[in-house]
Amino acid sequence: MTKQNWMKSVLGGFALSAMSVAVMAAAPIKVGFIGSMSSDSGLSGIRAAEIAIDEVNAAGGVNGQQVELVSADTREDPTEGLKAYEFLAESAEVDFIISSSIDDVSLAWMPRFMEYQIPTLDTWASYVGIIDMVKDDPEGMKNYFMNVASDEALATLYINFGADVLKAKMGFESVVILAEDTAFGEAITGLVTEALAPVAGIEVKEVIKYDITTTDFSPLFSKAEQSGADFIYQVSTVNAAGLSAQYVKLQVPLAMTGVNVAALGHEYWGDTGGAGAGISTLSPIPAVGLDLDPVSAEFVETYQSRYTSRPVMPHFNGFNTYHGLKQALSAASEARGFGDGWAEAMEKQDLKLMKDGELWLRYGWWQHDEVEPVTGRTYPHNIRFDLSEPFDDGAPSMVVVQWHEDGKPYVVYPEKYANGDFVLPSWVPPKK
Repeated sequence: MTKQNWMKSVLGGFALSAMSVAVMAAAPIKVGFIGSMSSDSGLSGIRAAEIAIDEVNAAGGVNGQQVELVSADTREDPTEGLKAYEFLAESAEVDFIISSSIDDVSLAWMPRFMEYQIPTLDTWASYVGIIDMVKDDPEGMKNYFMNVASDEALATLYINFGADVLKAKMGFESVVILAEDTAFGEAITGLVTEALAPVAGIEVKEVIKYDITTTDFSPLFSKAEQSGADFIYQVSTVNAAGLSAQYVKLQVPLAMTGVNVAALGHEYWGDTGGAGAGISTLSPIPAVGLDLDPVSAEFVETYQSRYTSRPVMPHFNGFNTYHGLKQALSAASEARGFGDGWAEAMEKQDLKLMKDGELWLRYGWWQHDEVEPVTGRTYPHNIRFDLSEPFDDGAPSMVVVQWHEDGKPYVVYPEKYANGDFVLPSWVPPKK
């Protein structure tokens, strides 16, 4: 080979290498979304992800790379959820996964997360057992984050509602728990059973479990009445609108509060045929009926200008997806990708949203060595929440929302976020 040909060969090799580097640099970042595409919560999540990605791409992407979204449907079924996660990991080869999975589905794909170690953010599941996995195996779970307050935190603040409102204001002294037979139902039932009596001074008369395929709730309501309890605490994530409508139509003479996923959306009133009055539910924030900070309000404005079908307003996990995905991509920008260093960069993300000069919402993270003062335990990689007034270190883990007979939702607890009062439905007699 002549010197001239050798130089051409070498320069040609450099050119090809440069082209390869340029192609690699331009390769898109793949974000996988996993959730139920036929549910309001799933649609809230994927739409929020689309908005966040479009905004990031419009601003130049992540270190010059554009972001691409790939979705997989869980159908709110653990087996389908496992398949969906495997598809995103193996076939789509995504760099990051954001999930709107319910607890049982997240638990189903968790072994695959442990295997693939793809950075993953849960925006709906709240099972504290997953956070305990992060605590017990910080290395194996370092790439997992949950930006909805864990169910233990939700229940802890709800116990305060029990003491401050149900006991002190309404005079309730006993409760019957009506809960679906799911991992979430089991967790919330256990927490409420253990805490209502000793902390709020409310006796748990009975726990009634029901299968998620139940359609006729009248025998369950009759059993609840016969328990002699002052009110019903429901835990319902599946067919919750049906349970609510039957409660109203049967004029069950007990107040009913607790966790009702159907009541978390603006479509609730229509879904119950206008038979949704009196139902109250704890809700992670931002909640339906909650006054929004300017940043979240702008997100809603964008959402509603872009999507006209239900859900007309994103559920709480939609907000979590929007803000959380931006944080995850910001961490990737700092760490130069989703590999080594991403988890550490994600741990430092801390978004504080203000309203009228006060801290309103906060998307930060509990660190491994931080002890939450009310519960006295750690919640590594769970969203930072505040369990006591005046909520100046973080947003509360939840608010209580009640649908009144005027067909509108109001936040009734805690006081800082309240824009309405907790009231009994017109057919429920006040406690004597």
